[in-house]
Amino acid sequence: MVRRIRPRSPDEPSVEALRRATTLATRRDLLGLAGGIAGAALAARLLPAAAMAQESAPPAGDAYEAHGLSAFGDLQLPKDFPHFPYVNPDAPVGGKIVMRVTQGSFDTFNTLNAFVLQGDAAAGMSATFDSLMAGSGDEPDAVYGLVAQSVQASADRRTYRFRLRPEARFHDGTRLTAADVAFSFDILKEKGHPSYRAILAEAERAVAEVDDVVTFHLSERRGRDLHLIVASLPIFSKAYWSTRDFAASTLEPPLGSGAYKVGRFEVGRFIEFDRVDDYWARDLNVNVGQNRFRHVRYEYFRDEQVMFEAFKSGIINFHEEYTASLWANGYDFAAFREGRVKREKIETAAAPNVQGWYFNTRREKFADPRVREAIGLAFDFEWTNAKIMYGAYRRTTSFFEHTPLKAEGLPAPEELALLEPFRGKVPDEVFGEPFVPPVSDGSGNDRNMLRRAFALLTEAGLKREGDTLRLPDGKPFEIEFLDSGTRLQPHTQPFQGNLRRLGITATSRIVDPSQYQERLRKYDYDVVSVARQGSLTPGAELRVFYGSEAARTPGGLNLAGINSPAVDALIEHIIRAGTREEITIGARALDRVLRAGRYWVPMWFRPDDWYAFWDIFSRPAQPPRYSSGAPGTWWFDAEKAARIGWKG
Repeated sequence: MVRRIRPRSPDEPSVEALRRATTLATRRDLLGLAGGIAGAALAARLLPAAAMAQESAPPAGDAYEAHGLSAFGDLQLPKDFPHFPYVNPDAPVGGKIVMRVTQGSFDTFNTLNAFVLQGDAAAGMSATFDSLMAGSGDEPDAVYGLVAQSVQASADRRTYRFRLRPEARFHDGTRLTAADVAFSFDILKEKGHPSYRAILAEAERAVAEVDDVVTFHLSERRGRDLHLIVASLPIFSKAYWSTRDFAASTLEPPLGSGAYKVGRFEVGRFIEFDRVDDYWARDLNVNVGQNRFRHVRYEYFRDEQVMFEAFKSGIINFHEEYTASLWANGYDFAAFREGRVKREKIETAAAPNVQGWYFNTRREKFADPRVREAIGLAFDFEWTNAKIMYGAYRRTTSFFEHTPLKAEGLPAPEELALLEPFRGKVPDEVFGEPFVPPVSDGSGNDRNMLRRAFALLTEAGLKREGDTLRLPDGKPFEIEFLDSGTRLQPHTQPFQGNLRRLGITATSRIVDPSQYQERLRKYDYDVVSVARQGSLTPGAELRVFYGSEAARTPGGLNLAGINSPAVDALIEHIIRAGTREEITIGARALDRVLRAGRYWVPMWFRPDDWYAFWDIFSRPAQPPRYSSGAPGTWWFDAEKAARIGWKG
């Protein structure tokens, strides 16, 4: 599901991951965690090969038919698996879960069409649409049959023929056919968000052969994961959209086929989803033990404190916590002391968000990497972590942080082989130790770091006159940090204070969500904060985030404006890598080039998830390997609710 990206900080919620350039997010169920392919993980925490039944596709050169797809041909679960291992198949159905919005536009929404550029989409819309296949929380890059009961792959892996289940239905009872699948592919390529158009560029066409067979033809230049992407696209009703403009905003709930449908909503305040009791795929193995809440409600808040008071009073009953100060000091209220509210940290094997302040290098004042590095030296992470975030975070240094894809030490011979063609065209640093932001003295005003920053600025031709630092053209150096909320201000303001010590006028511009979105689309900003989901199996989304073509595309997600032949070539190598080892080598090489470019000021991460909730839920003993499973595999527990006198 395409979502507007926003910063993740200890003082604001994260975005629903733009995993694989937002496309694979459509695999996720309404609750966004257990139902979809989870984020990447540390290789050391992968299941051993013998831990579960494995089914492998034949090597390239042989055609095959299977009940699922993966990046490398291996599926952990056999054809007739009863349910995913991390769910409770007997979980009861009932109750309502109420959450704050943690994706897209956090403050408001004005459209129920989440797949186009126009408007700010309501949270949770992906749960109203099914896809051909659904992801597993135990595998980082595999999908199993949902609308499709099986798939045939050609020997050259360019043709994938999906056989649909005849029982698949839209919510109005009409049959979901191959024509709907082909239409969905075509309309996303033609009118979908630019990220869809970019990531589907190498998918040539979809053909509805008969009602229950649709075939996708991929180009010879296809990326490694393109078959997973087309298997995970949302499926729309061709008949429904034949009389409507797909590219427009709408407050008419679109016809879907998923486990939930849109219920009550009020623009800018809340949206509810009602469980579809006669959902056609309710008892399929990929759905067993999930989608157990009768109603799911997302609440919108413009003020963080108002939101937390709503949680304390029970208006919200499930809360993912991102505010370190609240986690440390905010839970001294009656319901928590009495045990009616619980807190838990849940560790996962998923890669953390990749988060930072990105420079808009399209602007001349940020063209010199020495200037960008100098600005980064003004951010004192050690002080920020200790004084504002209670020491709960670690510094992000890599675009593949906390995964085996992170570049460390000198390049291996295999990395050098990829990098050598660009010697002289990329910084010499790429061929040595990767850049790591220096550790400050924790004072909040590390004079050594600021002296180094000023030296870099001087080298780049900037001059200080009194209290003002001037660019080479004589203009004062001014930086505006763009955001649509104030949650990052406690972290940004000390950073800006250090910039002012260097003679830079650094300010924040807080705009309403619609204006923020519009400025992102037009690349009208100096610096913007972004959080993106990490991955162990990166693919075509790298083009969208860091590719040169995306930098030139209005509404694209290459917010830094990275325009580098070396980056483009390494991205293509990763996309076409045939083994995980090749991906790892390519990603480490790419990491070196991106870090040498000083395109961002990296922020922070945590290896665990924090949850607070009223004690009315139960969950399986074992969460998915690559997510916390919360709240997607949880259910409403009537006995617990009665025990605490729950009236919600």
